[in-house]
Amino acid sequence: MSGSGSGSGSGSSVVVIDAGGVAGAVGRDEALALYEAVGWSAYTKDPDGLVRALAGSTLVATARDGDRLVGLARVVTDGASILYLQDVLVHPDAQRTGLGRRLVSALLDAYPDVRQKVLLTDDEPAQKAFYESLGFGDTRDVHGGVLRTFVRFD
Repeated sequence: MSGSGSGSGSGSSVVVIDAGGVAGAVGRDEALALYEAVGWSAYTKDPDGLVRALAGSTLVATARDGDRLVGLARVVTDGASILYLQDVLVHPDAQRTGLGRRLVSALLDAYPDVRQKVLLTDDEPAQKAFYESLGFGDTRDVHGGVLRTFVRFD
């Protein structure tokens, strides 16, 4: 997923918002602007779908530079056995500052007892390195390669 960052933090702060506060805390226009900035057109083609996705998330972490939304990550989870990390975005102006790492950590720290943490991302070396640095592994490399991943896009 393009838009994740690593490195040391800058002046931006991470604010964790629960699902009940998502709609008011992340406005439609600012969400669209961030998704457009990182080139995620699948979301920007369907703004109402993006709003529903954010509102349906279990937990959303946002990063702001003043009033400007510069980062966002979200999870969907049952809170017990599985957590799906989705949409780790950092505005290009704020990438490589540690913001992506801080967003993901804020979300994962909220669910320390959930055993399975899953994500689907692009097959790019930078993405692989970023998520491996956070403790994620390719399913081909975990538990001796006995895991298989299936996905369906409609």
